[in-house]
Order: sequence, then structure tokens, then C-alpha cells
Amino acid sequence: MQAKLTKIVALAFVLTLAGGCATTDQLKAVQASADAAMAAAKAASGQASNALTVASEAALAASQAQADATAALECCNDNAQRMDRMFEKAMMK
Repeated sequence: MQAKLTKIVALAFVLTLAGGCATTDQLKAVQASADAAMAAAKAASGQASNALTVASEAALAASQAQADATAALECCNDNAQRMDRMFEKAMMK
């Protein structure tokens, strides 16, 4: 993203120079635009990094929830089997 932004700023700078003599004010405007674009790119990178961290934590929580649900299902199945056996024993008497 930063490389693309840098290319765009460089192209804008070259076009400004090619269009005529660039004044100091024009160069300052281009530099300010480049600085703003770089700051926006850094902010976006930070947000993406934070989003990746949150997504990783969510994936870990989902994995733990899946393991808990599987354990609960196994327990439920064991209880159902035990109850079936107890019922069969009661019916045999």
C-alpha cells in the first residue's frame, strides 16, 4: 500500500514539475499531500494489525468453544447410554 502511495505522490510531483516551473509553495503542497498520505497509510496499517489480533483472539475463543461443546455432547451421550442401561436393568427385574 505504501509503495503504491509513494508512486502516486511521485507521479504527482513529476507532473507538477513537467507542467511548468514549480514554486516553493507548490512543492510544499505536494510534500504536505505526501505526508498526509503516508500518515493515512500508517494509520491503516495499524488498524489492520489490530484487526488481525482481534481475529486471532476470536478464532482461539471459537476453537475453545467448539472443544467445550464437543465435551458437553460426549457427556450427554454417555448419560443417555447410562440411563438406557439403567432402564433396561429395571425392565429385566
